[in-house]
Amino acid sequence: MKILVRNLERTVTEAELLELFKQYGTVDSCTLVLDAATGKSKGFAFVEMPHGREAVKAIKGLNTLRLHGQGIRVKQAENKPAAE
Repeated sequence: MKILVRNLERTVTEAELLELFKQYGTVDSCTLVLDAATGKSKGFAFVEMPHGREAVKAIKGLNTLRLHGQGIRVKQAENKPAAE
């Protein structure tokens, strides 16, 4: 399941996010979205978890968690329609 993590403080690292999600189960990937021009965090990330049950637990457990003083938002990522 692909998970969207929003409202991240710009200083949060991929390693920190990975550790948070690993508490709930297997993580396939963790990608912090960076600004192409500056290389700095855009304040959101995507996490892939292969087991739906673990992913749901992670979403429920981490949504609104305060990380670096900011409440993060965690939800299932919506599939973007393919560009024509």
